[in-house]
Amino acid sequence: MAGIRQVISTLSNDGEEKMGPSVVAWRYPDANILNGSLLTVESNHFAVLKSRGAILNVYETGQYTVTTPDRPVLGSIQQAFFGGQSPFQYEVLFISRAKLILNAKGIAFSREMAEMAYEVNCYIHVDSKDDALKLVQHMPLAGHTLSIQEVDAYAAPVIEQSINKVVQMTPLEQVNERMPDILELVKDHLQEFLGVYGITLNDVKVLVFPKDQRMKELISLRAFGLSEVDAVRYYVAMLMAERGVISAPNMAVGEPFHMGAQWAFDGAARSMAAVKEPVKP
Repeated sequence: MAGIRQVISTLSNDGEEKMGPSVVAWRYPDANILNGSLLTVESNHFAVLKSRGAILNVYETGQYTVTTPDRPVLGSIQQAFFGGQSPFQYEVLFISRAKLILNAKGIAFSREMAEMAYEVNCYIHVDSKDDALKLVQHMPLAGHTLSIQEVDAYAAPVIEQSINKVVQMTPLEQVNERMPDILELVKDHLQEFLGVYGITLNDVKVLVFPKDQRMKELISLRAFGLSEVDAVRYYVAMLMAERGVISAPNMAVGEPFHMGAQWAFDGAARSMAAVKEPVKP
């Protein structure tokens, strides 16, 4: 309420913390922040104070009184009309300084144009007051919350470009051998990009794998030293065995399966059994 000293913090009236693990920045929703209000900044936050679009100050952990930096309303006029408060309104944005997890998923293509899925997990944080200022200046805030998912949307094209730069020049079976190069490239490009927004990149985890399940299994068989033809044959044999097809071993060794040969064997076995048994009168 205008004209009444208020406490500005990330806690709601029932004690709920608004800055959860998926929140990068949060704008205090009350538009009637006046001179003299008490600003509380928690240990894992920064706070940025703005007035009419201009940034006035950046705060670290502690409690602060919001004061008018210039053009104060003097003496009896201030006391009579505004109850001792300045009429200039303020805006407070809280920035998380905790480590957050940025996630990205997508598709890359190998040299043979085979689809490779990737998953990237990045640990990020806002390190200093200057970085908090960069975030407010360069990252748009729609509504009252800037979520980690919105930062994901900014970082995803950079991650995709970095991974494709290596994967597209690499044969499918050799992608895992290039993982150190992929990881280093993602780190370099992502840190340079996020630095503009005041975000520090702590660590990156990258996983690249064939998108098609069939291709995963074939590559696993190749890892045992099988040739391409043998790997396909053993893969088909496993599928046949799962369905109870009796010719699965023949597929594995590359030999034909003849039903007639089985009948001939059964007939010969019955004839031998009849010879061994004595003829009963």
